[in-house]
Amino acid sequence: MQSVKALVGLRSSFRRVSFLSISQQRGFSAQANYAQNDDLQEQVLVEGRAKSRAAILNRPSALNALTNSMAARLKRLYESWEENPDIGFVLMKGSGRAFCSGADVVTLYRLINAGNIEECKKFFETLYKFVYLQGTYLKPHVAILDGITMGGGAGISLLGMFRVVTDKTVLCNPETQMGFHPDAGASFYLSRLPGYLGEYLALTGDKLNGVEMIACGLATHYSLNARLALIEERIGKLITDDPSVIETSLQQYGDLVYPDSGSVLRKIDSIDRCFSHDTVEEIIDALEKEIAESHDEWCKSALKRLREASPLSLKITLQSIREGRFQTLNQCLAREYRISLNGVSKRVSDDFCEGVRARLVDKDFAPKWNPPSLAEVSKDMVDCYFSRLDEFEPELELPTALREPFM
Repeated sequence: MQSVKALVGLRSSFRRVSFLSISQQRGFSAQANYAQNDDLQEQVLVEGRAKSRAAILNRPSALNALTNSMAARLKRLYESWEENPDIGFVLMKGSGRAFCSGADVVTLYRLINAGNIEECKKFFETLYKFVYLQGTYLKPHVAILDGITMGGGAGISLLGMFRVVTDKTVLCNPETQMGFHPDAGASFYLSRLPGYLGEYLALTGDKLNGVEMIACGLATHYSLNARLALIEERIGKLITDDPSVIETSLQQYGDLVYPDSGSVLRKIDSIDRCFSHDTVEEIIDALEKEIAESHDEWCKSALKRLREASPLSLKITLQSIREGRFQTLNQCLAREYRISLNGVSKRVSDDFCEGVRARLVDKDFAPKWNPPSLAEVSKDMVDCYFSRLDEFEPELELPTALREPFM
């Protein structure tokens, strides 16, 4: 386990073998209102450059929340660009004040309530297949995470080679507050963070800024938002497929940054003490002990977040992150797919729909979780989410024979 001191100022390598080993280098929308008549082609724009292509997420009124058609278009574009010998590398960015706020969960909520579970399954299948494609992409990839980046927005960017963040970047995985689980590869990249930071972020949904993402290895380059135009102009003129050339160009406009004194990364020792425990109940007990001994406001905030979250989601999420630490990307996505399908099917609980209703539809912020307490969440309930819906339900099929996953 690395300490924050060892991480500060870290510039991650572009080598791909071990995505978040510090020595080498979903998803959900916070917006319920979205444009109903967006032209499907306009939701993902394409810019052609000298030796590269840029995919631009273009639903700014919905914080670029992902729909099934957007995920499908991204997958088609990336597959065609990978096969095109005239294209050396690919870039992705978002329009407006967000990179991507994750999945359009209000649409999923409405599909579930209309009984259209198959469309929900199709969305998760398409999204996870694109995440795997990007995580095993054969060409250099540059993601510019300027602004809000939530859930699945992290999933479609953090597995790529270069991740550029700015002074406007805000990253979080708020799924447990929605009655869901961090998905789209989150159990892969969060579980590889230093110490037990991944468990903390997954369970509480707390935010990281761009500087903190650099420090913990989630991002590779930092730049002020005001310099992004210069960066894009510079790399847009590159005629190369060499990662080292792209790396050098990104570094030219980069900044050396350090987490401030109020950063959550300064709490890494407390995080490790509290979030290293085997169960959510033990984590809560540890936080309560810290509060009693230190009256730390950070501990109080973390405890409040846990108590607001779905008890069932907390237990599912902790198990998912712990399993992800020892699994390849494809194994993580396959497990997340099972959990997601069980979540939208209401096989055990309707917490996902209830969480979306409370936070994004009715906005009463008073979800009625089922079960309502950790004590009432049984092991069988949790295990059910990690199993297939039924014996005839297809598993997530990923092209592992053609695209070898990495640890």
